[in-house]
Amino acid sequence: MNKQIVLIPGDGIGPEIIAAAQAVLTKAAAKSGIQFTFETHLAGGAAIDAYDTPLPGKTLAAVRRADAILLGAVGGPQWDQVSPEIRPEKAILGLRKELGLYANLRPVRVPAVTANYSTLKPEIVTGVDVLIVRELNGGIYYGERMEAGMVEGREQAWDTESYSRPEIERILRLACQVARKRRNKVTSVDKANVLASSRLWRKTAGQVAQEYDDVRIDHMYVDNCAMQLVLSPKQFDVVVTSNLFGDILSDEAAVLTGSIGMLPSASLGDGPGLYEPIHGSAPDIAGQGIANPIGTILSAALLMRHSFGAEAAAGQIEAAVERSLADGYRTADLYQPGLTKLSTEEMGRKILENLR
Repeated sequence: MNKQIVLIPGDGIGPEIIAAAQAVLTKAAAKSGIQFTFETHLAGGAAIDAYDTPLPGKTLAAVRRADAILLGAVGGPQWDQVSPEIRPEKAILGLRKELGLYANLRPVRVPAVTANYSTLKPEIVTGVDVLIVRELNGGIYYGERMEAGMVEGREQAWDTESYSRPEIERILRLACQVARKRRNKVTSVDKANVLASSRLWRKTAGQVAQEYDDVRIDHMYVDNCAMQLVLSPKQFDVVVTSNLFGDILSDEAAVLTGSIGMLPSASLGDGPGLYEPIHGSAPDIAGQGIANPIGTILSAALLMRHSFGAEAAAGQIEAAVERSLADGYRTADLYQPGLTKLSTEEMGRKILENLR
């Protein structure tokens, strides 16, 4: 197979972590009999500087014909004063819309070797393996709104949470399909005791569950889910929820690992998948060679799994990361006395060596 991969390094540490992930992706692909052709394009702040837009037409044309996209990070303080219409983050929203990406997958795994980094007790987090499936193209972020304005002498603003049955059905089906490759359990999270949109969500989730008799689907209120993620995270397999709740819960779940620098994500839908680490552009350490590339490398593993069905290659990348950590190698964000501190490039090379 010859596959087209678009690389979007973006801003800050993006170019450094993308370079490390590209090398790992190339080796994993070759071992799987896949050949990649890479194209690099601009988005975010770098694109604003070059083209006065966060998502140039050239980049859009490239992602439309791609088989998958690997993104570094976008944004930084130097673009804080640009017009809201062209902020760097608009590139992410534009890519999601352009590619019809309606599901964000965030796996959260805590192997024993990194359990001591969590703020929770090691016995609570060791062995956690949760996948958060967040609806990405609907809900309150895309509903009707009014910016702050005067209404009958008082300043008001409002946002509307809205979901249709087809939007809920497709995200629930995707969650069930993913669960079939894991432990066959889905927890659908809502606020059906208060919100009308959540009541439709819960009813639809129950109906979709009937299509998957091999998958156990239960329901949980979002406030209880937030508490259970801290008290007993190992009870969860796949958690599926709305855009707003998923945004919050996935960040909470990320803290279980002790470092967001190691967490990947995949955005899937009608077009090619978009893969990126969940951390930001970290402009304060950009160019210093100390960024952690693991989140991006694990995003490359998700790319192999979800875009090309190369489960073995994905597993090999994930195993290479765990072997490197077990051998005591760390970037600056995870370094502790007695371990070996590596640069971004060195950590990438070490993971390459462990890719068997």
